[in-house]
Amino acid sequence: MPQSDIITPVILSGGSGSRLWPLSRKALPKQFLSLAGTGSMIQETALRAQGDGFAAPIIISNQDHRFLIAEQLRAAGVKGARIVLEPAGRNTAPAVTIAALQIVQENPDGLMLIMPSDHVVLDIGAFREGVAVARAAAAQGALVTFGIRPTGPETGYGYIKSAAALTGAPGALAVERFVEKPDLATAQSYLDAGGYYWNSGMFLFQARSFLAEMERLQPRMLACCRDALAHGHHDLDFIRLGEPAFLACPADSIDYAVMEKCANAAVVPVEMGWSDVGSWHSLWDIAERGPDGNAIQGDVLTENVRNSYIRSEGPLVAALGVENLVVVATKDALLVSHRDACQDVKKIVELLESRGRDQHIHHAVVHRPWGTYEGIDSGPRFQVKRIVVNPGAKLSLQMHHHRAEHWIVVQGTALVTCDERQFELHSNESTYIPLGAKHRLENRGSEPLHLIEVQSGAYLGEDDIVRFEDTYGRVPAPTKPA
Repeated sequence: MPQSDIITPVILSGGSGSRLWPLSRKALPKQFLSLAGTGSMIQETALRAQGDGFAAPIIISNQDHRFLIAEQLRAAGVKGARIVLEPAGRNTAPAVTIAALQIVQENPDGLMLIMPSDHVVLDIGAFREGVAVARAAAAQGALVTFGIRPTGPETGYGYIKSAAALTGAPGALAVERFVEKPDLATAQSYLDAGGYYWNSGMFLFQARSFLAEMERLQPRMLACCRDALAHGHHDLDFIRLGEPAFLACPADSIDYAVMEKCANAAVVPVEMGWSDVGSWHSLWDIAERGPDGNAIQGDVLTENVRNSYIRSEGPLVAALGVENLVVVATKDALLVSHRDACQDVKKIVELLESRGRDQHIHHAVVHRPWGTYEGIDSGPRFQVKRIVVNPGAKLSLQMHHHRAEHWIVVQGTALVTCDERQFELHSNESTYIPLGAKHRLENRGSEPLHLIEVQSGAYLGEDDIVRFEDTYGRVPAPTKPA
């Protein structure tokens, strides 16, 4: 296949998914969850653009999620991905520009397929057909967006008004204009008139065509992105952008910065079972439902319930004599909402933040590069956690100023470092880590290591960790003497 036909998927993974609380949280947002398929949303996004004609993907993310992305792509069998870390969010236009600059360095005629990491596409065949149409239009220099044929007068999406068909790219249409999210009456008028499509936020174009428009429309943004990439560096398997340059970059979306202003925008209409999964209501829309209209997942019992989305990630949920509800239960939170109020879930997240709580940030199970931990019990001067260490992983060499720890292995074999000693702990064995001792936990086995940790001391916060060595780059580099 000619280099000019090779498509590099560019996956944007910067959202927090606050409207899908309590399942989606800041430390584990919706793109890392399995909401409408067998894999997580970012896994399924990457997998739909694999195989012949596709290069390894570029993922643009914030640094907090870098290990989650790497692990989920590894688990999905996605190889060769470049994970680019933004020091701060600057919306989609700078992110796409950073990816385009990398692509043209390697393939001046290369195509790029922009995909948010948290969208659902149910019909992969229709998606691939749309990509083939968009490839032909992009080869002529068009900046192509994928338009979704509307199924109703939706007020939560922007719209695209199409114009004449493009010559040489059957199935692609010129864009007459982009339209902001309309009110209900206006949305209905679009459906009645025809020729309007929902704006999916997915794009395909030549990297050099996009950069030419950036040079014309957003020269300062382009210069900042070039500078941020030039002053970036590799950190483990990640690319960190130059922080001062990227922080100086203007923030804007690709729609506002480029697509609404360029003269060569095109739209490819597709019917591919698309959803941006912007609320629990949208998940109910695309879920398999029974004859009573209910979408049920997890340990749920219902009696005389209709048209509801009920999901449990832990406790038994029993519902009786209700309709048009969303009920989502996790280990530490329960959401009950009318389906029509789901867009306001973000207000609950804002309320949690204003009251200094952390249920909008972390789940009961907290993910770390080496595995997970879960709080089981706590009280004055003590805390109990369940820790799972992945095969081949190890925690940092560290110490605590304010707490001691007891470790009890319940499954697997732990290699323990405690000051000058190093020894193995097997199932049903335990050890004591005194306050102030340098210690490390490692799993050299092929199965996950499970243990119970009992902490005791005057202060038990996660910030009471002094790291000396770390596999995951969390120990600051020593400062060079002046």
